[in-house]
Amino acid sequence: MAIQIKAEKRDKTGKGPARRLRRAGQVPAVLYGPDVREVCLALDKKEVNRVLKQGENVIFEVTYDSEKWNVMIKELQIDPVTDELYHVDLVQISMDKPIRVYVPIHHVGEPVGVKSEGGIADWMTREVEIECLPRSIPEAIVVDISELHVNQALRVEDITPPEGVKIITDPETVLVVIEAPVEEEVEEVKEEEIIGEEEEPEVIRKEKEEEEEKKEGAAEEEE
Repeated sequence: MAIQIKAEKRDKTGKGPARRLRRAGQVPAVLYGPDVREVCLALDKKEVNRVLKQGENVIFEVTYDSEKWNVMIKELQIDPVTDELYHVDLVQISMDKPIRVYVPIHHVGEPVGVKSEGGIADWMTREVEIECLPRSIPEAIVVDISELHVNQALRVEDITPPEGVKIITDPETVLVVIEAPVEEEVEEVKEEEIIGEEEEPEVIRKEKEEEEEKKEGAAEEEE
């Protein structure tokens, strides 16, 4: 069953009224969409957090006065100091029309390039944009990376999306690449540093020998 949140329509806007709402445990919100005129609402903060715990792209119902809409959270504003929920943008969703959203990429398996070849998995991006009906939005798209060797990459074009889901992200986009190990390069740099450190005392010894030779020469002339 979809989550339902009862909202209150707010007529007063601005910093003062918004601050009072937050002190009362509510969150200022704005709802907009193809079938609804933009309206300012007040939501219970606990209810919003309940939606957020369900994950990304959660569709839920918002009711106020005699209105009821299927919505998604479009944008969140977080207070940078207190880390508290500051403002919410809601977008109205038509359940019979495709929408575009971003979904996370989850992986399974350990790449052979990491497990047996000493490589490192370097993730370029962990989400892709998709298009589908709201009811078909997956929580995540799972990819198997166990067969990747060093210097191999997994691209968007390698993904098999769930039924009814179309991937919008550029097919050539790299998700993850297995980088070659760099331990040997580090060891070579260390060896060069050690050699460089040993050369300096030799120069100093030569300078001392030259000074001693000059002193001996001066002493012989005095005699």
